[in-house]
Amino acid sequence: MPIDKKYRLASVLVIIYGDDPIVVMTEKPKHLKFHAGEISFPGGKFDDSDDDLLETALRETSEEIGITITRDQVIGQLDSVITLNSGFLIFPFVAVLEKIPPLSANAEVEKIFHIPLNSFLKTVVKDPDPTHNIIQEMFTFEYQNQIVWGASARILKQIQISLKS
Repeated sequence: MPIDKKYRLASVLVIIYGDDPIVVMTEKPKHLKFHAGEISFPGGKFDDSDDDLLETALRETSEEIGITITRDQVIGQLDSVITLNSGFLIFPFVAVLEKIPPLSANAEVEKIFHIPLNSFLKTVVKDPDPTHNIIQEMFTFEYQNQIVWGASARILKQIQISLKS
């Protein structure tokens, strides 16, 4: 996919673990400039010192939640998604693990969620906010009265579609 220069590059890591799959997501602190209070996957902006976007996802995940994932634990990459307001083009990578160590949030993370994947994916609905649907079809997912929307929801929708095929 050619990269549109109007977007800033970022990547995230979708970590799925366990026999009854659990997905790891984070809540961003409310004081952040971008995506304050949103539920998202660990990850962040591409840094010039990163060799590639996979390295960005692995580095940011380690910084944000204290888990080291290696390149060989990453099983694939989903389609990139854009953010509605902050101008990011996000490249999602997926790691599937048997188990994970205890996680520890840094200052960029308010809370870490361990969400049962199958029941979570069943909460999908079309995003009812018409302002969210201006860039492409949008969805929401719900966990413990928290709404996951935007780029994170579009990543989850890709996972849902791939599990059905």
